[in-house]
Amino acid sequence: MNTRIEHDLLGEREIPADAYWGIHTLRAVENFNISQQTISDIPEFVRGMVMVKKATARTNGELGVIPAEIARAIEAACDEVLLNNRCLDQFPSDVYQGGAGTSVNMNTNEVIANLALELLGHEKGRYDIINPMDHVNASQSTNDAYPTGFRLAVYNSLAATLEKIGRLKKSFEQKAEEFADILKMGRTQLQDAVPMTLGQEFSAYAVLMDEEINNLHRTAQMLLKINLGATAIGTGVNTPEGYAPLAVAKLSEISGLNCRLAPNLIEATSDCGTYVMLHGALKRTAVKLSKICNDLRLLSSGPRAGLNEINLPEMQAGSSIMPAKVNPVIPEVVNQVCFKIIGNDTTITFAAEAGQLQLNVMEPVIGQALFESISLLGNACINLQDKCIDGITANRHVCEQYVFNSIGLVTYLNPFIGHHNGDMVGKICAQTGKSVREVVLEKGLLSAEELDDILSPANLMNPQYKAKRFK
Repeated sequence: MNTRIEHDLLGEREIPADAYWGIHTLRAVENFNISQQTISDIPEFVRGMVMVKKATARTNGELGVIPAEIARAIEAACDEVLLNNRCLDQFPSDVYQGGAGTSVNMNTNEVIANLALELLGHEKGRYDIINPMDHVNASQSTNDAYPTGFRLAVYNSLAATLEKIGRLKKSFEQKAEEFADILKMGRTQLQDAVPMTLGQEFSAYAVLMDEEINNLHRTAQMLLKINLGATAIGTGVNTPEGYAPLAVAKLSEISGLNCRLAPNLIEATSDCGTYVMLHGALKRTAVKLSKICNDLRLLSSGPRAGLNEINLPEMQAGSSIMPAKVNPVIPEVVNQVCFKIIGNDTTITFAAEAGQLQLNVMEPVIGQALFESISLLGNACINLQDKCIDGITANRHVCEQYVFNSIGLVTYLNPFIGHHNGDMVGKICAQTGKSVREVVLEKGLLSAEELDDILSPANLMNPQYKAKRFK
């Protein structure tokens, strides 16, 4: 294997000649052999970091920090990644790493430097011409470059997941319309409550998802308040006058996002509260999504000894011993995804709390958990929509039979017969198996015509107040 020699603080090492990464990345690969996931597996993260390098190169070139021709070469190298997907496989370090993200920043510096050298017709590793530290990393520290690239990556990753949640919401809306005239029994504490429509039930699920889309979008805006220009701890050491606002403006141009410079860079460099807030919003979505899946499993339970109000698409055989059994495997897997997201929230909470003085070194695990949760949530929503919600059918007769056999109908009679008489009617129904209608007629509490009006399907679906009003 052909190699080149590179040097760092600890000495020299051989690097594969065709590798765009260098000695700092090699150290990281050797030091952090933790998981099977690398930074290359999160291409949005790579893109976020490269956007930062392009913005800083443009800023440094304009301010005379680095020669204009080197700034242009760095920008061109960044475009090779951003526009042509070059070198996305050149980020081999583990997602779990010490050093507060230094290895990711060093890796990015090396890849961009070597791409720029290649574009200028030089061999990789000619750092006397374009240097990863002195040129690509000029006016930066890992402590501002890394969190800025990370925030861009999370924001863009979340945008894709929001679109997937939107597709699930639309699926619920379509089912709400399809089931709009199917009368069923509502339940509280797993006991009969009052009638509703199956359409109303699915409409509520659509609203739940809409609320989460709005909440996630609103919370995501916090990511765009960045500390680029803070350098080591927030004082802006080694940056020229005017660098920070100009770099943020350039980053907005390059990313197409409304990036804003944090008002206090020392606070912004050490604080991870935005990640806690954002993942809290993801956890909230997971909690609601899991509750919906619980409902789907209950509503489809049976088919003969459960509720059996809806039918989920049959996806696979359900048992190695019980013939003809089909299980609600799609809601089940989504439940499990939601549990994982809820667990990731605890990881992020601990990691954010673990900051000390002017820096939080635990951002890599925050990144791993955030990217994982965002990806899992999006995939779960698409899986649920495509393999479950779109194919749900209703058992109209079963739903209506539950309604007209339910003691819960007596609630509609409260304004006419009073709560005490309602208790009496309900108790007799429970003891005898008779319907509410039968017992009310036997007791002479209301006429058949009055019951027909109060307990009509139209009034059960959309209750109208029909009792006497006092002037």
